[in-house]
Amino acid sequence: MKALPLAVLALLAFAPTVWAEDTIPVDLSEPLPPKTQTWSFDGPFGMFDRAAVQRGYQVYKEVCSACHSLNRVSFHDLGGESGIGFSAAQVKALAAAAKVPAEPNDKGETYDSSGERMTRAGIPADHMPAPFPNEEAARTANGGALPPDLSLIVKARNGGPNYVFSILTGFGHKPPHGFTVQTGKYFNPWFPGGNISMPPPLTDGAVTYSDGTQATVAQEAHDVVTFLTWASDPKLEQRHRIGFGVMIFMLVLSGLLFLSYRRVWKDAH
Repeated sequence: MKALPLAVLALLAFAPTVWAEDTIPVDLSEPLPPKTQTWSFDGPFGMFDRAAVQRGYQVYKEVCSACHSLNRVSFHDLGGESGIGFSAAQVKALAAAAKVPAEPNDKGETYDSSGERMTRAGIPADHMPAPFPNEEAARTANGGALPPDLSLIVKARNGGPNYVFSILTGFGHKPPHGFTVQTGKYFNPWFPGGNISMPPPLTDGAVTYSDGTQATVAQEAHDVVTFLTWASDPKLEQRHRIGFGVMIFMLVLSGLLFLSYRRVWKDAH
């Protein structure tokens, strides 16, 4: 049998699982199991794919940040050893392009004459600016639903990255016969109950990748989940390196202890 080209295998790896209408249960109090994906950061020796993390940041910035905050991540987190590969100059430029709430002026004012919150250019120490000033404004803009903060979303959901990927790529399926899609909701069989308030966030070509990667829904989802996994655990690679070092140390120590045991007790047998 002729081997498949690597490009085809890569596409198959990212392709979402196809579910026929008659295989999706009407009762979705228990959602469909997450689609299993291959992640570069999986396993004890896993590492973040820096190109994928940077593309994922682009997806978050251009698509997800319109509704979802990333309150636990600062701009300077994007650089450095545990960052996503941006230089200090790039981090400074990304921060400066953002508008963050300004401190009170000399009159103690934080709002201008038109009632708008005053802002300033960001600095690397600033956290990512939230899309809404408060929860009430977020709910008002989203039909009463509160978009969750994405800082720890991968760790906070059962199934982790596979679950988030499944949600992002789980739109577009026809509801099974007898299932009711509620007003203002969208059908997604990977979401508990099947009715989700979030409209399909990703489309083919939603972003234009500077590295020429084709921006399909599956690729965008895979990239942004990689970025959100980094956001939830930026020290993952460091922990893996330490763990590997500890394993090597324990193996060497075990060998030395065994040799010492043999030397001490060799005349006792």
